[in-house]
Amino acid sequence: MAYWNLKGRELVNCNCDFGCNCQFGGLPDKGHCQAVFGMAIDVGRHGDTDLSGLNIAAVFRWPGPIHEGHGECAAFVDERASAQQRNALLTIMTGGDTDPFATVFAVFASTIETMHEPRFQPIAFDVDVEARRGRLRIADHVEMRGEPIRSPVDGKEIRAQIRLPEGFEYEVAEVGSGTSRSFAPMKLDHAQSYGQFANIHLDSHGVVRS
Repeated sequence: MAYWNLKGRELVNCNCDFGCNCQFGGLPDKGHCQAVFGMAIDVGRHGDTDLSGLNIAAVFRWPGPIHEGHGECAAFVDERASAQQRNALLTIMTGGDTDPFATVFAVFASTIETMHEPRFQPIAFDVDVEARRGRLRIADHVEMRGEPIRSPVDGKEIRAQIRLPEGFEYEVAEVGSGTSRSFAPMKLDHAQSYGQFANIHLDSHGVVRS
């Protein structure tokens, strides 16, 4: 198993209400789950292959709770990646070279029934975790926007965090509001739903604890 390590920033938007029951072992509040994920890899490596500075993204859909499986996924890899980098990133994203169920990639991969052919595209992605703002755009495929939750009373920004000391994705996530649309190869559309902003540090064995 080749050792890998990724450190970067993510923005995720699913169709659950703010908070997302799934973060705490609950069930999706709409009965099904659909989500868009984007990550900027600030520093990364898979074996001897440097992955720093690349972006990845994915679109997911499950007909029920994630753990019940039958999921569908479309993965996107930065077109700037070399053939070796593409192979490394797809290996990580599909749970390869990883301890069983140690990372969000490995957990999700175990629930996917339909995996579309990967797309190698320009991925415009920017996220500020602390400010709870971000944007993802892959032309003709997917768009996502994240922003702070605002009080329905006075419009002021609301800041909330989720802390998972034993999680498989992050240690602390900032909670915000997200809006996403996906056009191809999967279609989805949801607005002003759960947005997740997090600094991510993962390796072959799981979350690298600070």
